[in-house]
Amino acid sequence: MKTPGILYLLPVALGECDLENVLPKRNLDLVKTLIYFVAENAKEARAFLKQCAYPEISRAQLSLINQHVKTDELNAFLEPLMQGNNMGLMSDAGCPGIADPGADIIKLAHKKGIKVVPLVGPSSIVLSIMASGFNGQNFAFNGYLPIDKIERGRRIKELENICLKFKQAQYFIETPYRNGNVFEDLLKTLQPSTQLLVATNITLSDECISVKPISAWKKTTAPDFFKKPTVFGIYL
Repeated sequence: MKTPGILYLLPVALGECDLENVLPKRNLDLVKTLIYFVAENAKEARAFLKQCAYPEISRAQLSLINQHVKTDELNAFLEPLMQGNNMGLMSDAGCPGIADPGADIIKLAHKKGIKVVPLVGPSSIVLSIMASGFNGQNFAFNGYLPIDKIERGRRIKELENICLKFKQAQYFIETPYRNGNVFEDLLKTLQPSTQLLVATNITLSDECISVKPISAWKKTTAPDFFKKPTVFGIYL
């Protein structure tokens, strides 16, 4: 029986930028040695490989994963690994397995005894937590808030109460074109003294990270975050 290959978790840039500014040389060199990849989007994956100066894009074997892929289909994705080949798992942006469907592949790899190696790279969520000044010992990432406005307001209040009761910072994201709606609801729902983090386009040329109490946010112009990936955080 062959020794399984290694599943490398390949961080991807958070937008258009010089990869050498956000990824170690080890990552860029390692990518060029791989043939098999699992990714969310073929176009985005090939663009990333091109940025890495991948020697021949046509030789890259891509398997695509998203939230609609069934669990029993994942076994086929890992077959090259079981045959002794190394493989790279990448997200559309940021780190695989964090707010990303790739977590299912990683879980299955562990079950099969496949070595999983995470590589260093940018994560908008982790970088936002670092830059917030909130409680770095106790925090939670909550994914997306409810789309329904009433439910979203209830959820925001619930997260604020968790901050108050447990001293736990709360972070979440939204589909970029709905950032404005979430921001408005945060200003309407949260207490004036609650601190709000808005972190937009992290690591990119127009990066903007700002933390203010709600009372101060109400006196300033909304951030330029329309259709830009943004992480929100609250703390008391």
